[in-house]
Amino acid sequence: MSPSQIIVLATPVFFVLIAVEYAIGLKRQRNTYRLDDAISSIGLGMLSQISAVFTRLLRVGIYTAVYSVVAIWPDHPFWTTWAGWLTALVFYDFCYYWLHRAGHEIAIFWAAHVVHHQSQDYNLSTALRQTSSGALLGWVFYLPMAVAGVPPLVFGVVALIDLLYQFWVHTQQVGQLGWFDRWLCSPSNHRVHHAVNDRYLDRNYGGILIVWDRLFGSFKEEDETCVYGTRKPLNSWDPLWANGEVYWGLLKDSWHTRRWADKLRVWFMPPGWRPADVAARFPSPAFDIGNVQRFAPRMTRGVQVFAAAQFALLLAGVAGFLWFTDAWPLSRSAVVFAVLVVALWAIGAVMQGRISMGEALMIESGALAMATAALGATELHRVFKPLTMLIALAVVAAHAKGRGGLRRAEVLLLGALAALLAGDVFLMLSGYFIPGLVAFLIAHLIYLALLRQDAPWFPSRRALAATLSVGGAMYAFLWAGGLPAGLRGPVAAYVLVIALMAAQAMGRALWLRHSPATLVAIGTGFFMLSDALLATHRFVSPLPMSQVWVLGTYYAAQVLIVVGVLRGRASKPAPQAPPTPAGATLLTR
Repeated sequence: MSPSQIIVLATPVFFVLIAVEYAIGLKRQRNTYRLDDAISSIGLGMLSQISAVFTRLLRVGIYTAVYSVVAIWPDHPFWTTWAGWLTALVFYDFCYYWLHRAGHEIAIFWAAHVVHHQSQDYNLSTALRQTSSGALLGWVFYLPMAVAGVPPLVFGVVALIDLLYQFWVHTQQVGQLGWFDRWLCSPSNHRVHHAVNDRYLDRNYGGILIVWDRLFGSFKEEDETCVYGTRKPLNSWDPLWANGEVYWGLLKDSWHTRRWADKLRVWFMPPGWRPADVAARFPSPAFDIGNVQRFAPRMTRGVQVFAAAQFALLLAGVAGFLWFTDAWPLSRSAVVFAVLVVALWAIGAVMQGRISMGEALMIESGALAMATAALGATELHRVFKPLTMLIALAVVAAHAKGRGGLRRAEVLLLGALAALLAGDVFLMLSGYFIPGLVAFLIAHLIYLALLRQDAPWFPSRRALAATLSVGGAMYAFLWAGGLPAGLRGPVAAYVLVIALMAAQAMGRALWLRHSPATLVAIGTGFFMLSDALLATHRFVSPLPMSQVWVLGTYYAAQVLIVVGVLRGRASKPAPQAPPTPAGATLLTR
């Protein structure tokens, strides 16, 4: 049984214990759970486990390679005795202590470990909140075990035991435990570790044994109320940003500092250290524990129900992935992984109010349409591909209804989406490529008219020249690659129109200078890329996993355009009278 399957079997136990802790908290009137935070923490645990499918080879593979080449006592029978297993567990916990300590004292290791500390709540769901990048460098700390000759199987088992032990210590419902606290990691000891209080900062690193902290001077007993989280709050439910936040900050500091030595030092100094020139140019506010505010975006009852239902479905999907992925080819695992990540991101975005529930469903349906095509699930693909555009139409209609009815911009957007729906259906049918091409051409023309509503024709001549140049180069590439003579005219018209659409969108973004217009411009860029990939695959040379790239970019384009247009419509009140400049209708009102 693989480690992933063991985690699947342990998951019901985790949730039963979470339910017990929640019930105890309610009974004691000391509830420590919030729906959004718990979903975020458990979701990050899901992301950690599904990404481990791809990083496990790094950790276990390197360990096995070192063991095979330089182990001092390889295959020694001692390691399979009870004393050997116990020694291996203590050895692992010792190595874990130093990895954990590095995770708080060296910036690049903190960038991975910070995920586990970002929650401002402290409960059993926090235990499941794990990094997805820790395996990239963390394996270094366990190489002494390989050199000593601890077999890879023994290493894997004791690593799992050490990890599972640490689950129960993430609770506020268990107080101090006397002698137990002096020897072992306990809830009291680990609460100190998660606190941002000055007296508690960077203490109590032990995984199972707290003795290591007493030996190496990092122990602190719990003696005041803990405040949880990080000193630079995440303030987001985005699982991708949670994993990338500190890396991005280090990268920016490394880029901006003028000294070459500091460009390297910033990665290996303690967290919070910044080069003097960067700190002067981009100062960070000092931490004040008295001003800590809990991140809690407002969620309606409908959003709460939606997030909980989506989370339950996602949990089932993750369990299935972890159970079967070891028997799948890597490409299949990668496609399913992408769908799960998209769904996880969408749930967080809905809870944070970044996207609507309808937009989340559109994103998820698009991901499923891509995946079913890539995996050859034809019947399901025939459901999700048109469903995605139907959801997009419903999203636009609901937005218009909420603003008092359809206006010209929404009518044009609905027309473009309807043409795209027709094109999608045609392309799913054999022998209907030309009708599909015509439908997409009509959609591009409608988009072109839509993007003219609040900006002059082609406000940026540079954008126009760039898109026409790209389109011309792509057409020449297709011609040289064997574009059929009967399609040269239609494809030329298609390339011209999509290049003009992208030029209008990019010029419009420069004209309006707001983020919704930028989203639309990026979306049209993805549209050009999707069509280029499709044409290359069809007329020049088959692309590996073509459906992933073609449909992935296509649905990214549709989401960005729809969201960008609707955000632009919602950014200002609807116009009460016809606008005056150049007779254009302002889309952003």
